[in-house]
Amino acid sequence: MQRLAGFDGADLAVAEIGTGRPIILLHGLFSSGEMNWRRYGAAAEIAGAGYRVIMPDFRAHGHSAAPHDPAAYPPDVLALDIEALIAQLGLTDFDIAGYSMGARTLVRLLARGLKPGRAIISGMGLEGLIGGTARAEFFKAVVARPDGWPAGSPQAFAAAFMKQNGVDGIAVGLLLDSFVSTPIERLRALDTRCLVLCGRNDQDNGSAPALALELPNAALVEIDGNHMSAVTKPDFGTAIAAWLGHPL
Repeated sequence: MQRLAGFDGADLAVAEIGTGRPIILLHGLFSSGEMNWRRYGAAAEIAGAGYRVIMPDFRAHGHSAAPHDPAAYPPDVLALDIEALIAQLGLTDFDIAGYSMGARTLVRLLARGLKPGRAIISGMGLEGLIGGTARAEFFKAVVARPDGWPAGSPQAFAAAFMKQNGVDGIAVGLLLDSFVSTPIERLRALDTRCLVLCGRNDQDNGSAPALALELPNAALVEIDGNHMSAVTKPDFGTAIAAWLGHPL
């Protein structure tokens, strides 16, 4: 693991495994590079396919800084941080993948002009990109009240996951206010070659098939599972590695 600086100098943790063509893997909300990409084997499978796998922890997550100053969370802050990391790592020819919030950040990066070779948008649907405010409000409610939700409710599951990963509620609450939606017209103009990868039972962020239809250069792969389980299955890493194995 190395320490790099976010757009404003905030301390960000970045882990790497493997050698070869670089690929950046962006994790989801309340998660980390370790939890999202390494624990269940996806990063190892991608590295085994001949890739230098780069896994940053977003601010307010994992081993990265979690500032409480609202000024540390301007609109698109996560995209700003990844742009800063790409510059510090000297990356010019690379691929990028994201899960859930990481996929949302990936799309914001593309909308802001990032030009990776390929992009993998996973755990994300159309509505989560062009809107997403209701989903953000859901998580803000969980952050504001992490206890007392009915057993088995989506809020209870989210709160348990947040606690399991030791998330700083104040910092992540500020982060949720930084999310920016992407107009559908901008999605339709993104010409990067994309894989849309999602669990068949995952509708948390809208429709993945609808997203694949709107992107001009996208393939769709669905695997077993919902939003929380699909990322834990061997098929997740296998699907990414197999798709990356096709020539650019």
